[in-house]
Amino acid sequence: MRSEELKADWHNLLEKLSKQFPGNGDLDLDGVLLLIGTQELQMGFIKMKKDVKINLLHVGICSVLEPYGYYEFEKRDGEGWPHFKSIKQLPALRAGEQSILLKQAVVNYFKNNKYI
Repeated sequence: MRSEELKADWHNLLEKLSKQFPGNGDLDLDGVLLLIGTQELQMGFIKMKKDVKINLLHVGICSVLEPYGYYEFEKRDGEGWPHFKSIKQLPALRAGEQSILLKQAVVNYFKNNKYI
């Protein structure tokens, strides 16, 4: 995906999500990954402590990187939490490159789910 296309898609996605979830302030990458993790958990609203948020971010990251072959869904545990296994090592990326990879994966996640 080209840089200009990714920027436009990312901006459109944030606009759409901000309208759907007003009052949450400005969404950023972590906020969107948290939304994805919550969606993948399929348990509706839950109170979140810091450790739950970290786990939801992990679920979000695994979910968006699964199509890239980095993770594979394994199972849901007794509480309904999805578990993934690592398939291949993530490449060594600088912070900016990591952000681009995740934004691209998030945009593709929403496109594949017919959201954008």
